[in-house]
Amino acid sequence: MTTRARTVRECLSIIGGAVLIAAGFNGFLIPHQLLSGGVSGISMLIGYVAHWNIGWLYLVLNLPLFIWGWVLIGKRFVVLSFLSVIATVVAMQLIPETRFNQDPTIASVFGGVLVGIGTGLSFRAGGSTGGFDIIGSIVLRKYDFPLGEFLFGLNGVVIVALGLMERNWDLALYSTVSIFVTGKVIDVVHTRHVKITAFIVSTKKDEMLAKLLAVPRGVTVIKTQGGYSQSDNHMLMTVTTRYELQGLLKTVRDIDPNAFVNMVETVGVMGLFRRE
Repeated sequence: MTTRARTVRECLSIIGGAVLIAAGFNGFLIPHQLLSGGVSGISMLIGYVAHWNIGWLYLVLNLPLFIWGWVLIGKRFVVLSFLSVIATVVAMQLIPETRFNQDPTIASVFGGVLVGIGTGLSFRAGGSTGGFDIIGSIVLRKYDFPLGEFLFGLNGVVIVALGLMERNWDLALYSTVSIFVTGKVIDVVHTRHVKITAFIVSTKKDEMLAKLLAVPRGVTVIKTQGGYSQSDNHMLMTVTTRYELQGLLKTVRDIDPNAFVNMVETVGVMGLFRRE
């Protein structure tokens, strides 16, 4: 597959995911005044109270994070994430807010499923849905700690704010269900663990190593021998995060389309995860 075709596929995947996210928002969460996670949840909370357009709020609140991400992460991840946010906002203006069901429990589950699938598709394409995902990507580049707990704490603050402002703790609990379902679906669509160990076998070791060392991650080079060909080769081993995985695979494909890559879910890492 050519680079252009791959880029088109990634963009279509992100746009399709954005439509699913918008459908989850307008078809299930917003009609019941429930919250999603991250910046979208903050946008919903402000929109419910101030009666402002939630879609445009979602865009405005993401802009400072995109600028921050552009400086610290790189343009590809931010551009794809920006595409996701723009497509979501446009889809939210086109898809009418419709209450498909009267049960908020069902709405929280199905809304969470749609948002989770859409977000997972964006992750698989190498982007994100902006907001807390950009914060997470920046934080994981510098610190090694349970990001999920950190983001859950941020979402918890938003949920508590909803309960206090609306004086309806049922809505807060239903929103918690939605956020939980979204996270589980993302795990299924994308990957279940924050850290991934990649074993890369390539004949272009030096070029590959130079590119991989450009990000703050260590790389171990291991001499190998092909079992069938008996030829000497090199294997590069590196641990990355789910936010950086697609970028890593793109780098490998660009340098050596014939490289063999084995990705293993990593239970934990002991020692210095970030290379200074």
